Amino acid sequence: MIRSAHFSPNKPPRTDIPPEEFPRLAKDRRGLLWVDFSGETPEASLPVLESFGFHPLAIDDALQEIHSPKVDDWDEYLYIVLNYMMVSADWESNMDELDIFVGRNYIVTHHDQPMDFVDEVWALYLRDPRHAHEGADHLLYRLADNLVTHYMPIVERVDEALDGIEDQVFDRPTPSTLQELFTLKRLLLTMRRVTLPQREVLNKLARDDFHVIDPHDRIFFRDIYDHLVRVHDLNESLRDLVGSVLDTYLSVVNNRMNEVMKTLTIITTLFMPITFITGFFGMNFFEPVAHLLGWTSREAFILMLVITGLLPIVMFTWMRRRTWV
Repeated sequence: MIRSAHFSPNKPPRTDIPPEEFPRLAKDRRGLLWVDFSGETPEASLPVLESFGFHPLAIDDALQEIHSPKVDDWDEYLYIVLNYMMVSADWESNMDELDIFVGRNYIVTHHDQPMDFVDEVWALYLRDPRHAHEGADHLLYRLADNLVTHYMPIVERVDEALDGIEDQVFDRPTPSTLQELFTLKRLLLTMRRVTLPQREVLNKLARDDFHVIDPHDRIFFRDIYDHLVRVHDLNESLRDLVGSVLDTYLSVVNNRMNEVMKTLTIITTLFMPITFITGFFGMNFFEPVAHLLGWTSREAFILMLVITGLLPIVMFTWMRRRTWV
C-alpha cells in the first residue's frame, strides 16, 4: 500500500495523491509531502522512489531489509534506517525496518509490515494539520519519538514478568520457570541489539549539522536520545536481574535436590539395621544342635523385635542431636 498526504497552509490535507505529482509537490516550499510505503513490493516501490531523485544505493538499501540503524547524508536529503521491535503476548519478538528519506519539504517512509507508531503519527497529522507547519524534520522527530516510546511498555512487561518469576523461584520452581527465564533473556538481548545502534543514530541527529534539520530542532532529537539511553539502561539492569534470578533458580533447585537426597539417605540409614537383622536371621545356616536352639526360641524372637524397633528410634534421636535432621 502506498498512501500519501500533502499539507499546505490554510488548506485541508490532500490525500491519495497520484505518484506523478510527487516530484512537483516535494519541491513545494510552502507545504509538506508525506509518502508512506507499507508492505509494498520492490517492483512497485522502485519507480516511485526513483522519481524523487534518490541515489540508487539509498534506494537499494531501502528495498533490501535487515540493515543496522544508520543515517546517511546525501546533501539534499537524509536516508535514515531505524528498527522497530514488536513483542507478542507469548514473548515472540519480531523486528521490522523503517527506512526514512527526509528532505526540506517532504518525508518518505518505507516498511514491510504495518507499524502502529507510524499509523498513530499519520492519524495525528490528518486530524490536526497544524503539526505539518513545523516541517519535515519535526515529523521525523515525532516518528522517532513514537518508536522509542513503544519500547517502554516492553520493558515494563519484562519487569512485571520477572517479579512473578522471582516468586515462583522461591515458592515452587518448575522447568517452565527456567524456560521463561531463557525466553526473557533472549528477548532482552534482542532489544539490546536494536537500541544500541539506534542510540548512535539519534546522537548524530542531535549533534551533527545536517542541511535538512533545523538547528533549533536538534534539542528534540537530544530528548529522544535521552529516552533511548534510559531504555537501554533499564534493559541492561533487567539483563543483570535475569542472570541473578537464574542463579537463584539453580541454587534453589540444587538445595531442594540436596534435601531430597538427605531425606532418602536418612531413611536408608534408619532401615539399614533392620535390613541387616532381617537378612541375618533369614539365612539357613543354623544346625539343629543343642547350644544354638536358644537363637530360635520365642524369647530371642521377641528380643530381636524390640531391638529392631528401638534401634531406628535411637539412631534418629542421635541424628537430631547432631542437627543432621
